[in-house]
Amino acid sequence: MPSPAVLAAQAALATIDLSRYDPEQSRLMDERCILVDEDDNAIGAMDKKTCHLMENINKGLLHRAFSVFVFRPVDGKLLLQQRASEKITFPDMWTNTCCSHPLDDIDEEKVEEDQHGVKAAGSRKLQHELGIPQNQTPIDNFQYLTRIHYLAPSDGKWGEHEVDYILFLTADVTVTPNLNEIRDYKYVDKEELQTMFQDEGNSFTPWFKLIARDYLFGWWDELIRRKGADGKVSAKTLAGLVDGSKVVKMV
Repeated sequence: MPSPAVLAAQAALATIDLSRYDPEQSRLMDERCILVDEDDNAIGAMDKKTCHLMENINKGLLHRAFSVFVFRPVDGKLLLQQRASEKITFPDMWTNTCCSHPLDDIDEEKVEEDQHGVKAAGSRKLQHELGIPQNQTPIDNFQYLTRIHYLAPSDGKWGEHEVDYILFLTADVTVTPNLNEIRDYKYVDKEELQTMFQDEGNSFTPWFKLIARDYLFGWWDELIRRKGADGKVSAKTLAGLVDGSKVVKMV
């Protein structure tokens, strides 16, 4: 019997008028995400608008995504972004460095071996959202850790239902923010991030809260513990830390 995700993909609808939203963010909703089943097997493609409607998510429609965490090598601080007010889903919320989707429209981003596609998408979106030159984020420097399957409403209309690849990267990067994507950014250490979480004036994306709750701080400690003789941290030292062969269910 087909999985709920497969059935939802077959029945998906995209009937919402985007004319009242930011024109650039509305245009990006035409990009095509990679649809997957609950085991992250690719089963087709559909536009972002369809993938992010709660009407379809509630039927099981599921797509592939990534969350990149960029750490500064010299001190291990994490680069955060605050999503722009123009964003259709989860506007104005703080989150990890970059969160987005590999696209079915780009052949390289469909390559699954060694998580090549999501890493390529990560490099592309770091440039798009934060203006980070792609020569500062080479694909081979990304360290894949695991995949999580989660579901999170944004409001009554929009939400996320993703198999999300968690990628760490240590790099000295030049940030030139795209203000249609992010409204602010900052580097934080563990204690500073924990203080941000305690401040009720801050809001955070649901996937970032899940990853922080269950994984981030332990992995961050390990990253610092494994710093080199030069005192710098490297994401590649975390290779083999986690069994990333299976999708971790968080739904």
